Amino acid sequence: MTSTTDPRVHVERRPGAYADSVALLQVSKDVAAVAGVRAAQVAMATPLNLDVIASMGFELPETTPNDMVVAIRLEEESALEEALAAVDTALAAVTRRSDSSGDVTEPARTVTSAMRRSDSALALVSVPGANAVVEAMDAIDAGHDVMVFSDNVPLDQEVALKQLAAARDLLVMGPDCGTAMIDGIGLGFANSVRPGPVGLVAASGTGCQQLMCLLDHAGVGMSAALGVGGRDLSAEVDGLATRQAMRRLDADPATELIVVVSKPPAEQVEAELRRFAETLGTPVHFALLGPGRPDLTRAAATILTTLERPVPSWPTWGAATTTAPTGHLRGLFAGGTLCDEAMIKSTGHVGPVYSNIPLDSRYTLDPTLTADGTVMIDFGEDSMTAGRAHPMIDPTIRLEHLAATAEDPRASVVLMDIVLGHGADADPAASAAPAIRDAIATARADGRDLVVLVSCIGTSGDPQVLDVQATALAEAGAEVFLSNAQAVDRALSLIGAAA
Repeated sequence: MTSTTDPRVHVERRPGAYADSVALLQVSKDVAAVAGVRAAQVAMATPLNLDVIASMGFELPETTPNDMVVAIRLEEESALEEALAAVDTALAAVTRRSDSSGDVTEPARTVTSAMRRSDSALALVSVPGANAVVEAMDAIDAGHDVMVFSDNVPLDQEVALKQLAAARDLLVMGPDCGTAMIDGIGLGFANSVRPGPVGLVAASGTGCQQLMCLLDHAGVGMSAALGVGGRDLSAEVDGLATRQAMRRLDADPATELIVVVSKPPAEQVEAELRRFAETLGTPVHFALLGPGRPDLTRAAATILTTLERPVPSWPTWGAATTTAPTGHLRGLFAGGTLCDEAMIKSTGHVGPVYSNIPLDSRYTLDPTLTADGTVMIDFGEDSMTAGRAHPMIDPTIRLEHLAATAEDPRASVVLMDIVLGHGADADPAASAAPAIRDAIATARADGRDLVVLVSCIGTSGDPQVLDVQATALAEAGAEVFLSNAQAVDRALSLIGAAA
C-alpha cells in the first residue's frame, strides 16, 4: 500500500512480517543496488527505524512494531516491479532455509522456540538494543551462553544480564559484541585464521581482529576469541564477562596463552583482573590500549616472543610518497579501537585530536564532524549506525566523507581502515579504491597533495583475500599496511616532516 500519490515513491506496510535487523540492512542494500532505485529502506517498524525512514523523505503509514515497512524511491515508475521482486528475493533468502528434502521451514520467532529446535550451547541475539536483553535473558534462563550482537543496550541492563550469567556460570558476549570465534567458527565480523595456542578475550571487536590477523600472518593461530563488549572493562560492568571468559580459556587444554585486549580500561577493573589472572593456571598477557602503553602491533610482537616465535616484518603495499604534505591529519575509521589506537599514538604529536569518540571531552566534534586540526572519526560508533548498516558492511557514509575531505584544503593525510572477514563487505576495494583515486585526483586538481594511508585488516584465508584487496587499494594510490599502528606511524612521520 503506497502512502503518496507520486508513482516513483512506494511505501508498503507488511503486517506480521519479521526478519532480523542485520539481515534487513543487507536487504535494503541489495534493493538500493537495483537499477532505477534511488533509495530503499526495508526495516521493522520500530520507532528508531520509522525515524530513519521519515528522515529519508518518505511518508509513513500507520504501523505497529510487529510490521515491516518497505520504502522505495525510484528514478522511473517502471522500475517498481523489478524493485519489489528484489525485495521479495532478498527477504526469502534471509528469512527461510531449506532442508535436504527441499521442505521450507519457517524461522523461529523467539529465542525460546529456537532453543527447542537446536542443541546449540550458544544463542546469538541481534535485535534492536531495547529488546535485546529480554531475548538474552531467555537464553540464560534456558542455560545457554549468549552473544549479544545488538548495540544501544542500556548500561544497567548489561550489568543485570552479566550478573545473572555469572551467578549461573554462563558467559555473555556483548552487548555490541561484533567479533567472536568458538570451536573454529567465526561469529559476527570474523576473520579466517588458523587454529593455534592463543585464546583472546576481547572488549574490542576490531582490536581483536587486528591481533588475530597479525598473529595469523606470523604463523600463530587461535584456540578461541571471546568478545565481551566494549563496556565490560568499565567501572560499571566491572569485567564480569572478562573474568568468565578467562575461566573458560583457562579450562581449555588447547589454550597456551590467554590474551586480554581492550580499549583503555577503568584502572580499578584492570588491577582486579591482573590479580585474578594470577589465580589461573594459564599465562595471561594484557594488551590494553592507553597513553604510554604498547600499541596492538607491539602487543602482537610481545605475544610472539612469549611463545618463542619469530616476529616477522609486517607487510605493506604501494609505493611511499616522497612529498611531505602540508596540512592536517584526518582519520576515517570503521573500527572504534583502531580509531582509539590512532588517537592515542597521535596525541602529543599533532596538537589536539578532535573526534566523535574523543580521548578528551574538550575536543568533541560537533555534528558537522569537522574541525580546524587533527580529526579522527569512528563511523562505527553507536550513534552513527542507528538505522543504518555498520561501515564494515556499507561504506557509503564514510566514502562520502572522504570525498568531502578531499575538497578541504586543510587536509593533507587521510588514515582509513578496511576490515575484511566474514560478515563484512564482500569486496570493499570495489568501492573504496575508486573513491581513493577520486579523492587524490580532487586534491591534485586543486594544486595539493593528499596522501591516503590504509590499514587493511585481514588474512589470506578471508573471503575477500587480503592481498587482492590491498593490491587494489595500492593501485588506486593508497599506501597500505596490515598494521594499523604502522599506518599511524607513517602518517605522523609525514605530518612531522611537513612541520
